[in-house]
Amino acid sequence: MLIKNAKVFIGKSFVDADIRFEDTVAEVGRLEGEADLDAQGGYVIPGLVDIHTHGAMGEDFSDGKPEGLQPLADYYAAHGVTSYLATTMTLKEETLTPAMQAIRDFQPRGGAKCAGVHLEGPFLCYAKRGAQAAENLHKPDAALFHRLNEASGGKVKLVTVACEEEGALAFIREVSRTAAVSLGHSVADYDTAMRAFAAGASHATHLYNGMPSFLHRAPGIIGAAFDSGASVELICDGLHIHPAAIRVTYQIFGEKLNLISDSLRCAGMPDGDYTLGGQPITVKGGKAVLSGTDTLAGSSISMLDALRNVVRFGLSLPEAVYAASTAPADAVGLTEAGRIRTGLPADLVVLDRDLALKAVFVDGQRQK
Repeated sequence: MLIKNAKVFIGKSFVDADIRFEDTVAEVGRLEGEADLDAQGGYVIPGLVDIHTHGAMGEDFSDGKPEGLQPLADYYAAHGVTSYLATTMTLKEETLTPAMQAIRDFQPRGGAKCAGVHLEGPFLCYAKRGAQAAENLHKPDAALFHRLNEASGGKVKLVTVACEEEGALAFIREVSRTAAVSLGHSVADYDTAMRAFAAGASHATHLYNGMPSFLHRAPGIIGAAFDSGASVELICDGLHIHPAAIRVTYQIFGEKLNLISDSLRCAGMPDGDYTLGGQPITVKGGKAVLSGTDTLAGSSISMLDALRNVVRFGLSLPEAVYAASTAPADAVGLTEAGRIRTGLPADLVVLDRDLALKAVFVDGQRQK
């Protein structure tokens, strides 16, 4: 496959080039041959990497439904994502275990690649549980983590924990040898968060949401994440975080900023009533809340929406592409995802000059 007349994202910037690939990238430069696809001055970027997504198209990874996983893989690829972490909710072990097993056994027939699992809980705190069910919260428990990871076939790449909970530091020291540990759904102050990062945590889950605010005398998890060099996530749907805060956060965290969708089963679906972790949610105007409350419950956007949003909010296109591909891949140790390089899998997205999606390739196979 040869794509010509493109601006190809290499490293942290675009170069005017052609790109030839089969299952892996073969060459990037001014290449001879007839184009299979003329980008017409548009962009070839790495496939987007979503490390925090619960579902879409009426399906949710926590359901443990094998038949629901292929529609999800297809949805992600149709919206520019080539690798994702299947993200589960705070649920009982007897519910999470079959969900892990379904993800372990999934053999996709095309679509995006499931690069692992993100356990968003159950090791969270009550006060900042957000849309997580209180009755399913569990103290940090490394043995439980290892059982779930074993059920997933060793696929857990990221786990969110409230670091102020009893046993959390021991949990972080143990679990960070196996997966990236993220602080979130937590009331931790700055000093507690610093101890957690020193113990092995390296990430912060949906910054600003599910944690204390950043205050000049109480910088909390946000200040500790900066001082520790941690990577951080942002839900860039324009609802969870004001565009000005997104611009400021990029200035603070730079290349440590990760875009996420935090999408729910309502993504790609009409407004209406849905469920999340066994709780009812209502979606109106694309805004998802716990039914009967104002509590935000994840988003209905795709990663491609997030990328376009942050460009509209003021980030440059190279900054946005890096935050939606390379940065999240690096945060969870996906060394072959989120970048375009000779010899790496040809996971590529083609956009026109208006950022409309033209084509998606996963391992060189066209998905859209």
